[in-house]
Amino acid sequence: MINIIWVALFCIGIVYASFSGTMGQVNNAIFKSATDAVTLCIGLASILIFWLGLMKIAEKSGLLEKLSFIFKPVVRRIFPEVPPDHPAMGYILSNIIANLFGLGNAATPMGIKAMQELKKLNGGLNKPSRSMITLLALNTSGLTLVPATVIAIRMQYRSSSPADIVGPTLMATLCTTLSALIIDRIFYYLRKRKEKK
Repeated sequence: MINIIWVALFCIGIVYASFSGTMGQVNNAIFKSATDAVTLCIGLASILIFWLGLMKIAEKSGLLEKLSFIFKPVVRRIFPEVPPDHPAMGYILSNIIANLFGLGNAATPMGIKAMQELKKLNGGLNKPSRSMITLLALNTSGLTLVPATVIAIRMQYRSSSPADIVGPTLMATLCTTLSALIIDRIFYYLRKRKEKK
């Protein structure tokens, strides 16, 4: 559906530009945007490679394991149905840590692997389990300590202080994560109450 909307908007814009005599401006905007997009992608790729390299160093040095150890008691309470030594727990912890450092692109494969493992725990059913819903809520809210991607974009566009976003991002993502967990639990207990009736 979204593809149809984008194509329709594009076609309407082209038709309007041809009738209003602004086709030259549209062409200039298309080519300038394409150039800006390539430049932005290359800039983001370099920052992402840097942070992924740091994550690899943190993994090899044992820092990720220590972070996982710190977060494991909290994550076990959030995901009580997942056995502590199950592979899903490792993927969930990796996903959360990658999100903490603002590495959404690195967090996505971990989240997908975690979902696959959670589906196995759910007996392969197509109906999502409580843990799958909770992981989706946590991943969407994305608690972030260092928004690396946003800092990279701000640096790309020559922001005078690109790291100023750290404090507001931390506050905003803390609020969204707490809200996501509270709403997840409310709906879980409402559903359980309904099933009992």
